Amino acid sequence: MAESRLPIQTVYGLDIGTRSVVGIVGYRKGKKFVVTAMARKEHETRAMMDGQIHDIAKVAQTIKDVTEELEGKLGSKLKRVCIAAAGRVLKTATAHADIELDELRTVNEEDIYTLNSAAIEEAYKKFLSENNIEMKFYCVGSSIVRYYLNDFPITNLENHKASKIGVDIIATFLPDEVVDGLYASVDIAGLEVASLTLEPIAAIGLAIPEKFRLLNIALVDVGAGTSDISITKDGSIVAFGMLPTAGDSLTETIANHCMVDFNTAEKIKKQSTTKAKISYKDIMGTKLTISKDEINKLVAADVDNMASLVADKIVELNGGKPVGAVFVVGGGGIFPGYTLALSKKLGIIKSRVAIRGKEVMDDIIFEDTSIKADSLLVTPIGIALSFYEETNNFIYVDFNGSRVKIYNNNSLTVMDVAMQTEFPSNGFFPKSGKPLTYKLDGKERMVRGQLGEPAVITVNGESANMHTPVKEHDIIEVKESTAGSEATLKVSDLPGYKDTIRFKVNSLEVKMPKFVSVNGLLESEYYEIKNGDDITILDYYTVEQIIQFMDIDNKADTICMVNNMPADNDTKVYENFSVEWKSRDSISYDDLPQDDESAKETSDINEDKESKKTKVDSSARKITVSVNGKQVVLDTKSKYVFVDIFDKIDFDLSKPQGNIVTTKNGQDAEYMEEIHDGDVIEVFWENK
Repeated sequence: MAESRLPIQTVYGLDIGTRSVVGIVGYRKGKKFVVTAMARKEHETRAMMDGQIHDIAKVAQTIKDVTEELEGKLGSKLKRVCIAAAGRVLKTATAHADIELDELRTVNEEDIYTLNSAAIEEAYKKFLSENNIEMKFYCVGSSIVRYYLNDFPITNLENHKASKIGVDIIATFLPDEVVDGLYASVDIAGLEVASLTLEPIAAIGLAIPEKFRLLNIALVDVGAGTSDISITKDGSIVAFGMLPTAGDSLTETIANHCMVDFNTAEKIKKQSTTKAKISYKDIMGTKLTISKDEINKLVAADVDNMASLVADKIVELNGGKPVGAVFVVGGGGIFPGYTLALSKKLGIIKSRVAIRGKEVMDDIIFEDTSIKADSLLVTPIGIALSFYEETNNFIYVDFNGSRVKIYNNNSLTVMDVAMQTEFPSNGFFPKSGKPLTYKLDGKERMVRGQLGEPAVITVNGESANMHTPVKEHDIIEVKESTAGSEATLKVSDLPGYKDTIRFKVNSLEVKMPKFVSVNGLLESEYYEIKNGDDITILDYYTVEQIIQFMDIDNKADTICMVNNMPADNDTKVYENFSVEWKSRDSISYDDLPQDDESAKETSDINEDKESKKTKVDSSARKITVSVNGKQVVLDTKSKYVFVDIFDKIDFDLSKPQGNIVTTKNGQDAEYMEEIHDGDVIEVFWENK
């Protein structure tokens, strides 16, 4: 800023570039901006490289020289200055983030905001790990590449139902070291920073009128060593990028072809844009000429390559698709053929890729008529104009008692400030208590804990939320959200626990509740399930459990039959099985399978009843029956009953798969029903 003889709102804008420092002084007059003076000086050494200050003292001296030249023209002292960080120092990183929702539900605005924030955090962590940089960075922009709904790509998540959402994002970061270097250089030069913005934003401020900033537009600043790219959408700059290729690549090609030093080649390149023939001396001192057309053909491949790289970067930064239009500023972009090549690479009509220079300066008045209004002045004037903007600048706020410097990107919120302070991203939302994980019938299950309380947020003492806008000097207090109580579950709450099992006991159909085994032990319905428990809801009863549950008098002179076969206390009884206690006197040995050890043991239990046992016929006979379409031969007994076929076929009665169906010659058959040679038998499970 200036004092005394200059208008009160005079602004000093300083473009601190890699090769030179350009100063603009002016003031706003209605809707116009009046430029009262301009000064430019090149760095005497490589004090700056790729937009970053390497020698603060030398850069400070160049700034001082430019300032003194302007003060001489104005006749007044300059004290405050507007500066900008170069787009080429911005760093980008891509990242993916997923969020598991508590349940299948409709995705809301807060879910999307949280997802985007998590992705920016992930991009920041990824950038630091990949670059091994131990310095602070500011997030100055981000662009959504793609959303995912339950792992499937989608354009917009809001109002869709999902249990999982994801996002691919490109985030842009500005290193704190660059900001500190700029402030230090300005301070040593005897100036105070009035505002700091980003060069791409400053350029957009002039090159892209506010009414067009809702459109998806790219601004390409083609300098000497780099091409800086910024993307606008929905009124904000959403992404930045940089490519290490620009005007110098053309100069190098000319130098090699004409055999001249770099500075001479640079003059030839600049003259070719205005002259048909250019004269020069090569390194041998020979005077030569080259035509404009020759130079254009000479660098055509470089121009095409430069445009191709920029087009690819624009598409990458814009989420995989071209922008609607491209504005080009900077000296490197004015070379013939560049804008046409860029339009072809992007697949958009050539009229929508244009150089922005004099044609965007209708509201700029130059008091010094010697100043040439072209694309080279877009950024310096834009830096000066940024003073009048309240946003797109670094501001200071108070967050939980600490002073925080943060980049205001035109939509700064409490959440943005919290991220810059490394406040946990989940600190705003109620947290679930510790979950309970267990196995049920071999499958992993989880019960979520109770939700806690959300964060308590105030801005300047007033109740707020994470979306509340933030301005300079605001005092923000955020009390982190809490976790709820941990998950609990009883056996009685298990899904399927209340299911019953049915079977016949002494011809009476009964229903009994299923037993539950926890880590191999039977537990009651009141058992509190613990993490890691292995739980099985048993689909059977043992004979002993039936006796205990039904209080059956299991007399010594009876034998238990399960599906008409002798059983002991450990025999398992499944759905639809029949259980019956019969008098031992009523059981004929010939009615039992001879190779069933349990049947033999049962028949021999009571020696006092030996005389009552039926003697085995010593003359065994052979019969052949058809079982499920296959021939089965029985040859160990004098007579055979239906159950004898189970010794000859592969049919596991212990693992029921429904109701068992038994037929003989097309009619229902009982287990103890006698069978004869030639009988046609079927045995199968009928689905429940």
